[in-house]
Amino acid sequence: MLSKILSHETCAQCRLCCTFVESDKWEIPLFTGKSETETAERFAPVRNVPGTQSCVFDMKFNGDEIIYCPAASDHGCVLGDKRPFDCKIWPFRVNKLNDMHVITLSPVCPAVKKLPLETLCEFVKADGFADMLFSHAAEFPESVKPYEDGYPILAVEKNK
Repeated sequence: MLSKILSHETCAQCRLCCTFVESDKWEIPLFTGKSETETAERFAPVRNVPGTQSCVFDMKFNGDEIIYCPAASDHGCVLGDKRPFDCKIWPFRVNKLNDMHVITLSPVCPAVKKLPLETLCEFVKADGFADMLFSHAAEFPESVKPYEDGYPILAVEKNK
């Protein structure tokens, strides 16, 4: 999905998006809908999101310890095409800001943050990428996280 701006090899070598500490556990990828949830449940223990068919890996934190996603390997995600939508679109996110959904960019992806914001905005708007993200957010509102200061906003959609 992101191959126009980010290679699989670059991601597999870095894996920063596959690591978590307790303070950023809000970023643990959400498995949305029945199909993704079934994949997660077959792979590792999960914690369900109440009132939805979504879940996250149930990762246990111990202080400042860095924890890898259970699906991370030295060669990238072992889930491949079955990885959650959150992972397929990272470092992009749909966030809620006031009465809008916004597509943001995580400032921690070392490869993508080297690209000019203009290039990233063009990527988001091309080939229906923004529409796909906003559509997913509408179908799975639990996947929309609150806006984080410091995340560049690349596209905006007023909530309907």
